[in-house]
Amino acid sequence: MPLLEQRYGADDFDLQRRETCYEGFFSFQRFYFKHKRFDGSWSELIEREVFVRGSATCVLPYDPRTDQVLLIEQFRVPAALDSGSPWLVELVAGINDKGEAPEAIARREAIEEAGIELSRLELICEYYPSPGACTEKVFLFAACADLSQAGGVFGLPEEHEDILSHVVSFDKAVEWLSDGVINNAAAIMAIQWLQINRLKMRKKWTSVED
Repeated sequence: MPLLEQRYGADDFDLQRRETCYEGFFSFQRFYFKHKRFDGSWSELIEREVFVRGSATCVLPYDPRTDQVLLIEQFRVPAALDSGSPWLVELVAGINDKGEAPEAIARREAIEEAGIELSRLELICEYYPSPGACTEKVFLFAACADLSQAGGVFGLPEEHEDILSHVVSFDKAVEWLSDGVINNAAAIMAIQWLQINRLKMRKKWTSVED
């Protein structure tokens, strides 16, 4: 039995129409809909603008033998509008292509953004980063990887990527988290998950690699 027995589902949402306000690298759409209220009645017609984009995959590569993680650093335009540095320390990540499994995305992006191969993947969770405004769903993974030769600058020139990979001790990653160097949701969640599951994953992944 699920921990939360929700009374409503997809049938309790009535999408009457949608309009495309902008179509570019991403899409911005306006939705007109009604939904069931908790008292059993239907809401009035509601209008909402939504940022529409596909799902994404993020992965934290971890070397259980050396107790190191790989994080990447790259420029982000939205962060440039804030007072801090627009170069963010993040996870390896990519937008999911239609029909491609998140695990395949994780392995592909690890090669493109960090030059490494992932041996084993562990799904941490699936979550919506900003469900009040954006359709994006994130598949978050930790992965076993040999980081002994990792590091350097990677990325696809045709996508204007300029990505610096950092191989740091797990303790250093936690320090960056505590100091606010790491300030994006996926990286925070993955490192905190590894804090909880680190001993278990080291035992599991080192025994598999031996």
